[in-house]
Amino acid sequence: MKHNIYKEGSSAVYGLGLIGAAVHFISHADTFWVGVLGFLKALVWPAFLIYQAFEFLLK
Repeated sequence: MKHNIYKEGSSAVYGLGLIGAAVHFISHADTFWVGVLGFLKALVWPAFLIYQAFEFLLK
């Protein structure tokens, strides 16, 4: 039986990034709904990261 030992590491990085992004976006929110939007942004933070990286690299 094969076990993928690398899967757990990437999940941990995503989880810590999710918590950090949620704290960042929610702490900068002025209203409740902006905080909700910040939490939703925190769920997809890797997409923002990759977009910014490609934008920087392809200039």
